[in-house]
Amino acid sequence: MAGLLLLFSAASAYQKGDPVTLYANKVGPFANPNEVYAFYSLPYCMPDEIVMKREDLGPLLKGDRPTKTKYDILFQSDVGWRSLCKKKLTTAEVKLFEGAIRDDYYFEMMLDELPIWGYVGEIETKPAGDTHGAETAHHLLFTHLDFSIAFNGPHIIEVNVSADPLKRIDLDSGTRDVEFSYSVRWLKSSVPHEERMNRYSQYSFLPQSFEIHWLSIINSFVLVLLLTGFLSIILMRVLKNDFTRYASADDDDDDEEETGWKLLHGDVFRLPPLLSVFCAYVGTGAQLFSLIVFLLILAVMNTFYPGNRGAMYTAAIVLYALTAGTAGFVSAHLYCRLKGTEGGQWAWNLVLSGTLFPAPLFLMFCFLNTVAIAYNSQTALPFGTIVVIICIWALVTLPLTVMGGIIGRNLAKGKDLCAPCRTNKIPREIPPIPWYRQGPCQVFMAGFLPFSAIYIELHYIFASVWGHKLYTLYGILFIAFGMLIIVTSFITVALTYFQLAIEDHRWWWRSLFSGGSTGFFVYAYCFFYYFERSGMFGFMQTSFFFGYMLLAAYAAFIMLGTVGFVSSLCFVLKIYRAIKSD
Repeated sequence: MAGLLLLFSAASAYQKGDPVTLYANKVGPFANPNEVYAFYSLPYCMPDEIVMKREDLGPLLKGDRPTKTKYDILFQSDVGWRSLCKKKLTTAEVKLFEGAIRDDYYFEMMLDELPIWGYVGEIETKPAGDTHGAETAHHLLFTHLDFSIAFNGPHIIEVNVSADPLKRIDLDSGTRDVEFSYSVRWLKSSVPHEERMNRYSQYSFLPQSFEIHWLSIINSFVLVLLLTGFLSIILMRVLKNDFTRYASADDDDDDEEETGWKLLHGDVFRLPPLLSVFCAYVGTGAQLFSLIVFLLILAVMNTFYPGNRGAMYTAAIVLYALTAGTAGFVSAHLYCRLKGTEGGQWAWNLVLSGTLFPAPLFLMFCFLNTVAIAYNSQTALPFGTIVVIICIWALVTLPLTVMGGIIGRNLAKGKDLCAPCRTNKIPREIPPIPWYRQGPCQVFMAGFLPFSAIYIELHYIFASVWGHKLYTLYGILFIAFGMLIIVTSFITVALTYFQLAIEDHRWWWRSLFSGGSTGFFVYAYCFFYYFERSGMFGFMQTSFFFGYMLLAAYAAFIMLGTVGFVSSLCFVLKIYRAIKSD
């Protein structure tokens, strides 16, 4: 509601007869939400001077480039029919329109910050005439748009546009003379201006779909509750038996050989290989976790309402920059507590923390932005926007990372991990392990259960991010995220216990991969969604989909891997503090 009130306070108020500017935003294939082009890339009636609306960072990242049109619309003034322009289409222009109709192009316009959507044309099959039983496809171009605008007092409440089916031009008939026209109807409305965006939220999901959505999330919640409950009971009973057995063995006078996870007390806290990289991953995961939590809090507070274009993109960039100190603090603090504060290796750890995620993101962006430039698409970011983002990273993200690292290092002075067991100088030999209990199988099992808990919700998220659905049920999303964290934590702890029980002490990296393996399943789901659900096509859309989803899966891997490691670390410290060891 806070966001809607903000929109209401910044609303445009009109008097009768005042001009209302109609902006043309973009055109593109309906199935490819990222393949968008300038409206006047198609040979419509272009104004004498191109005037673009000044946009903020969020809409620019979204691909919005609103441009003033020639439509003459006056507040509360009906227009029965008015010619926009007459033009003679060249052969090249006809082919442009035919290609757009063939690829199911839609257009988006904006009137008083309200989006309007329509189609460029349609394909109609007609009998060929001279060939018996054959049909040919005719490309029909819509040349007349009818605008229906609802108002309440001095404010515009709702805008709809429809194409007149009686005023279509058959481009296959050889016609070259086209007249584009429009009409405007003004209707009174009783809807308050501060509620005009509610219809987009209501139409984002049909009532039946809304009920299915809630039932699916309740079903997943019950399954998660049962899974974590059974897992907790089983693990607690097994640990209770272990503690009883180890306690009785300690009370006996005879030297009984130790077995199971207690046998690893001299190796379980042995530092993992590539410690600096490991700590950098944990720090980056902590930053991404805090970023997601803050975004979900803002979403639940209704900050990302439908009319706030690109607000989530802006919030993600700003929050990522402001949470950079988390990555520096966690990675440097963990590294210094494990390795000590002597030497300058902790500084290299900060460099890794600041580049593990931004570096792949920058490389992928450069490639995809180059593709967008080659296609002359509006998705390509302007040079000024790129400079702004780089400045945010250089002037905010990096300094906060360094500051967080310095604070983490200073707080770690004189402290260690507080491990309850001393580490042996020579690592213990790991016994042969069956294939089904080795790393790949363990990682697969660890990722499958959390993914199954969010599978249904993932479909709705994909339909919103890579489609034209509006996602507004952020409360459900918050619940799904909580379930994901809980299941990831529990399954990683259980698998860490099973790994230690077979006397394998290499749990550090394994816990990170086990927790983050859900990211692999998310990326595997991308292939199913793309080929079976989306209808997307073309090199540009394909590269954008799999490129940015690779980054999203990578981010999920880092964040959930951190959750898995932290949960396993707390578990390992807890059980080894509860036993007596030499």
